[in-house]
Amino acid sequence: MNVLMIGAGGREYSIGLALKKDENVEKIYFAPGNGATDELGENLSISDFNELADFVEANNVELTIVGPEAPLVDGIVDVFEKRGLAIFGPTAKAAQLEGSKIFMKNFLARHNVPTAKYIETDSLEDAYKFINTLEVPIVVKADGLCGGKGVIIAQSHDEAKKAAGEMLSGNSFGDAGTSIVVEEFLDGYELSVFAICDGNDYVVLPAAQDHKRLLNNDEGPNTGGMGAYAPTPLVNDEIYRKLDERVIEPTLKGMKEEGMPFTGVLFIGVMVVKGEPIILEYNVRFGDPECEELMPLLKSPASELFYKAATGDLKNAKIEFHDKYAVGVVMASKDYPYKSTAPAEIIVDDIYHEELNENAHISYAGVSRGDDGKLYATGGRVLVCVGVGDSIKEAQARAYMLVGQVHFAGKQCRTDIAYQAL
Repeated sequence: MNVLMIGAGGREYSIGLALKKDENVEKIYFAPGNGATDELGENLSISDFNELADFVEANNVELTIVGPEAPLVDGIVDVFEKRGLAIFGPTAKAAQLEGSKIFMKNFLARHNVPTAKYIETDSLEDAYKFINTLEVPIVVKADGLCGGKGVIIAQSHDEAKKAAGEMLSGNSFGDAGTSIVVEEFLDGYELSVFAICDGNDYVVLPAAQDHKRLLNNDEGPNTGGMGAYAPTPLVNDEIYRKLDERVIEPTLKGMKEEGMPFTGVLFIGVMVVKGEPIILEYNVRFGDPECEELMPLLKSPASELFYKAATGDLKNAKIEFHDKYAVGVVMASKDYPYKSTAPAEIIVDDIYHEELNENAHISYAGVSRGDDGKLYATGGRVLVCVGVGDSIKEAQARAYMLVGQVHFAGKQCRTDIAYQAL
């Protein structure tokens, strides 16, 4: 089949890489793709949803996969479904699970899915009152999409009130913050769990753990993610069972009852507190960089997983994973996450080490192709070096061996990805 991949980051590159190795896939198109996705398929400069649907019809594209959240919230799936085209992702209505923190929190409450105590409000006075009832730290979230940056963990009541005031005034996140969620801080350890859903049935992928902070030991500012590993030993069969029974099943049932069956990736941000999984948030797409570690662990053809989910046929899919571990280390540009950095040429040393060639790879994200044909680092998070191994230690060693082969001016990365597991 021919496949269209919507998006431009490392997540889309890594799904493209899995499709490239899939003998069921003939050609991959990326819209818009990045400077390296042209090595996997063809980049398209089409952004209008109807024009993309025209392209799909004209070029016999049997499956479209949507990577990022914005097109989902904006209704790309609705446009394609109206025309009878197979597309992987939720409708605009179902994508509110990520598009609106308020919708998501109220949905969890309606369906008795365990979550932190919260208030949703556009009133500063009500926010202040609720903040005064909480112990610090306190979590303040903008309602809308903020590219993963709309969450403040305030260390004092005053800081929480300041964050609430700046969001509600529109100073922090514009329209995305004119309604907010204030909630209690949960003290435990965090997991990223992904369920591939077709509206009725689902497949849970190996649980991952993301590293959000810029610097080692989880210090420094929050980022989009500086690395991840999967599967994490911090999850066991009992936690998976509780997630099935208390979280995923009631969510799919509730979405169906409310007239918006959920298809696509349900990304569950979980905090495990004293052995109990509590839901921090839902997203409606793969996490980035978690996707980069999950794709190489998929043993079944990627096209089967995505196509059967998109066409409501997951119950007939036999999805298997390699009994291995993957660790991904993000290499970011010099001034990330504070400001953009001037483009820098990327040089990757020739790798003569057969073990590394077979068990490690790069997923490219913030890169562009120069007129000279060379690859340049142009975005905050430039690429992810992924290592796979029989243990987390082996996967980590391979990821960092690959990091040592990649050079561009001002490169930065953490040196402790997967430290929680080790």
